[in-house]
Amino acid sequence: MSGLFFLALTAPGAAGASDAAVVASEASIDFVSLVLGSVAGVVVLSILLLFSAAAWAIIAMKSRQFSRAERQNTQFLEIFRRSSKFSEVQAVCASLPNAPLVGLFQAAYAELNAQLRSGHAADARPQAGAARPTMKSLDGIDRSLLRATSAELAKLEHRVPFLATTASITPYIGLFGTVWGIMAAFMNIAGSGSTSLSVVAPGIAEALIATAAGLFAAIPAVYFYNSLTNRVKHFAQGMDDFSLEFLNLAERNFS
Repeated sequence: MSGLFFLALTAPGAAGASDAAVVASEASIDFVSLVLGSVAGVVVLSILLLFSAAAWAIIAMKSRQFSRAERQNTQFLEIFRRSSKFSEVQAVCASLPNAPLVGLFQAAYAELNAQLRSGHAADARPQAGAARPTMKSLDGIDRSLLRATSAELAKLEHRVPFLATTASITPYIGLFGTVWGIMAAFMNIAGSGSTSLSVVAPGIAEALIATAAGLFAAIPAVYFYNSLTNRVKHFAQGMDDFSLEFLNLAERNFS
């Protein structure tokens, strides 16, 4: 009788300990190993990793390029507005290779020199008593500035659209991995007839990690694409302003 009483007292505790051991065993599943064990999971994560790495490389490269361009644009404008001759500005252009405004100035200065009817250099303020050179057409200088602006904007925008591509496509790649993982979870349930964590976890882990990886690649790409695009627009506005400033100066002094 005492033996039966002892068994009645200890059996629930033993069962509880057994259940706890099962739960602990199932909870200790390594999700990374589960995903790496799936060919589809490895392919999806590899593609997302490549997109993310390329996007971050472009972000770093364009950020450095834009910072140098902004700094040298400021330096060039100070020299341009301080100098009394275009030839003086031309002399310092080589020291500012990353300034988009330098490309505009050199294109306009070359066109202005080509148009002058005398053999004098194109200077914004000719010396008193000197023969005043006259340009043939302000439209020609305007067209040269437009061509130079297009060329400089193309340099600034180079590779930036890849960020938009990354932001657009990586969530769908992650979604594909999500759908595949859910399908794998249901197939495991159907094959084993069990809904325990050890059966369901591989597919669910694959689905969740694919979703997270897709968002990890897409969110920074969206942010920096918008940021870099706004900076390009700022550069474009600065180039338009400089073009008008150069045209006004050329019209006052050479027409």
